[in-house]
Amino acid sequence: MTERLKSSHQPASTEEPIVCVIDDDVAVRTTLSSLFRSVGLRVELFGSVHEFTQMRMPDVASCLVLDVRLPGVSGLDFQAELAEADIRIPIIFMTGHGDIPMSVKAMKAGAIDFLTKPFRDQDILDAVIKAIERDKKRRYSEKGVSELRIRFDSLTSREREVMTQVAAGLMNKQIAAELGIAEITVKVHRAHVMQKMKARSLIDLIGMADLLGMHRPKR
Repeated sequence: MTERLKSSHQPASTEEPIVCVIDDDVAVRTTLSSLFRSVGLRVELFGSVHEFTQMRMPDVASCLVLDVRLPGVSGLDFQAELAEADIRIPIIFMTGHGDIPMSVKAMKAGAIDFLTKPFRDQDILDAVIKAIERDKKRRYSEKGVSELRIRFDSLTSREREVMTQVAAGLMNKQIAAELGIAEITVKVHRAHVMQKMKARSLIDLIGMADLLGMHRPKR
């Protein structure tokens, strides 16, 4: 189910965020839709997990307001499916039958909040705003890493080696000995790395290496 949802994401756009509500109770869906729309939020409603997975999900900041008890796949099981598929949409759980073990499980798995019906309008609104802001930050961070990877891919194999050694804290002379090349050659490669990666300083370059998850040789 989640495979269809994952593969149907559209290219990034500037559309407003989306709040997706999954609840088999029509009255709950209608009430939440009116509440969210009253504060200018875009809303999509679904009666089941299956309905949600058929949606062609735009690639915009979003969150999922999910009932714990649903026909077919439960809310907690769907949370696990999304995590396994690496679909990181923030989730807010709601239930009329909540208990402590259930809420602890949901929160440990990364849920934004776990609300017991009936809940205050402000509580669900606060949770949704928090979830959307978190998703915006995640998307911004991932976009930055994606751009870094494009820059890194533009480096030659030797430049990548030099960048790895620089990020490990080696001096030009040490890098030259490590790679078996002249120190002046290291300086040239290092300058190219700084230029292509758009690094303003050594600290900047090291930060980029960390974001890329580059393995640093142990000295």
